[in-house]
Amino acid sequence: MKENFKSGFVTLIGRPNVGKSTLMNCIIGQKIAITSNKPQTTRNRIQTVYTCEDGQIVFLDTPGIHKSKNRLGEYMVNTAERTMGEVDVILWLVEPSTFIGAGEKHIIEQLKKVNTPVILVINKIDMVKREELLTYIDRYRTEYDFAEIVPVSALKADNTQELVNCIFKYLPYGPAFYDEDTITDQPERQIVSELIREKALRCLDEEIPHGIAVSIESMKYRKQIVDIEATIICERDSHKGIIIGKGGAMLKKIGSQARREIEEMLEMKVNLQLWVKVKKDWRDSDFLLKNFGYQEEKKI
Repeated sequence: MKENFKSGFVTLIGRPNVGKSTLMNCIIGQKIAITSNKPQTTRNRIQTVYTCEDGQIVFLDTPGIHKSKNRLGEYMVNTAERTMGEVDVILWLVEPSTFIGAGEKHIIEQLKKVNTPVILVINKIDMVKREELLTYIDRYRTEYDFAEIVPVSALKADNTQELVNCIFKYLPYGPAFYDEDTITDQPERQIVSELIREKALRCLDEEIPHGIAVSIESMKYRKQIVDIEATIICERDSHKGIIIGKGGAMLKKIGSQARREIEEMLEMKVNLQLWVKVKKDWRDSDFLLKNFGYQEEKKI
């Protein structure tokens, strides 16, 4: 390891749907966090590891900061806000705009409570003209004293290496936390359940996705195949019918899309069996939230 090796923890925060998971997946070079065009896709704090010859960055992709409507929402916001004081660098992702609303103001108030360096990342620059960027940068500069402001397009991997270089400027010197082959601390089962949930998010209507969770009942490995049994949990009987679809068509669609990606990730054949169960108001049940993996993490 080089003498000037740096390592540290970096959290990604921002309102829902600003591209936090897409950015993290882009930097890591592999899909770890699920993405969709629906807000509040990420529910847990997902830890991924980027290692190069200069050092190691441990990224924490947190749920979007939003006004919570139930216990699951509270859990998600607490997870996001708690990480701010526990890391070496905060990346705050915003969309290119001069409008700073109540959600952004709330995040600024949270940032003022910590002494951590904050890098403002203006994402989705592929959607705007280059000359407009300066206006957005100037607008945010008046709100907070950022360590750096870096415009990127996570989708197109534009300027993401510049962002990585910026992060390293603020990390302490020290040994790696993980070996160089590690890319995530997520258990395999959790990644599989999240991939299934992503496909459901993408296939289903607006309201239903927030009310679903995925529970992996079993994962059994044979020679070149893994048998996976999973249950999609929803809150209403009417939702169950929509998730299954006419003649089971929707469930089949979710299953085949998920199976392809799970096979890619595990590099082996997958036999995926999906079921749907109703657990009324599970998002407000502490017991069920814990059961589905949404529980307070220990400090890093």
